[in-house]
Amino acid sequence: MSRIGKLAIKVPEKVKVAVQDGLVTVEGPKGKTSRQLKGVKIEVASGQVLVQRPDDSREAKALHGLSRTLVANMVKGVSEGFERKLELYGVGFRAEVKGKDAVNFTIGYSHPVLFKLPEGVTAEWKEVKAGDKQGEVFIRGVDKDLLGRTAAEIRKLRPPEPYKGKGIKYAEEVIRRKQGKTGAA
Repeated sequence: MSRIGKLAIKVPEKVKVAVQDGLVTVEGPKGKTSRQLKGVKIEVASGQVLVQRPDDSREAKALHGLSRTLVANMVKGVSEGFERKLELYGVGFRAEVKGKDAVNFTIGYSHPVLFKLPEGVTAEWKEVKAGDKQGEVFIRGVDKDLLGRTAAEIRKLRPPEPYKGKGIKYAEEVIRRKQGKTGAA
């Protein structure tokens, strides 16, 4: 039995979990999310969710822990929410939130870059002047998978370069710096 898969998921008071034909729908104070899960049996009873596999086949074993983690992330997302922090490094680099669905980045190109946020993801810009660090972009949402993909797409607009460290990076990311050219002796 999977060590992760056999753990019960505790459901907070304000969160509702419904399962119908493999479609798990979770609704809470932060929003609503749903996901189709195959190959496992999901039971909701007495304030907790149990994920069980129907047999000991290789596929069922592989999906057991994954499915439990996906449901646990859904419950946490609608009750607490998820957040990723991206940092902008470089002189003149900044971002501006346009409404609820777009962020306008000025990141060293000859034109501003408009990034459309997917539905269910919000952004916030906080200006911080410390060395080359110009500010931070906080993106928040209830779907951890969608939030991670959105953060990766934003980082891809201007990945950090190893010589001066300019670009967009995750807050916890460490950029290995290179020395650059040495002068003639």
